[in-house]
Amino acid sequence: MGITKIQNYTTEQNELAQLGKAFSHPARIAILQHLLRSKQCINGDLVEELGLAQATVSQHLKELKNIGLIQGSVEGTSMNYCINPEVWQCMRQQFEAIFASFDGSEGLCC
Repeated sequence: MGITKIQNYTTEQNELAQLGKAFSHPARIAILQHLLRSKQCINGDLVEELGLAQATVSQHLKELKNIGLIQGSVEGTSMNYCINPEVWQCMRQQFEAIFASFDGSEGLCC
């Protein structure tokens, strides 16, 4: 989205678009799925789990953390990551509202 065009959209639309970007790469989806499955903070096992280089995993973690979907804490020399429950619930509600607004029975096809 062009920097000069975001003002044409509501804050909610811009935030939802940012959150949606988290799902635009399969590695980030895999990270989120792993965090959700593990139900705990994780650290070094993502590189082995994903089969990607440490730098690549770190970049995807940074993207997820920047938009708030995950949170991290320093423990010694490693970072631990987990789902940020507040942002996750907010995102879930926003996407559910979009999907719930159309039930498919209204015949809106071209």
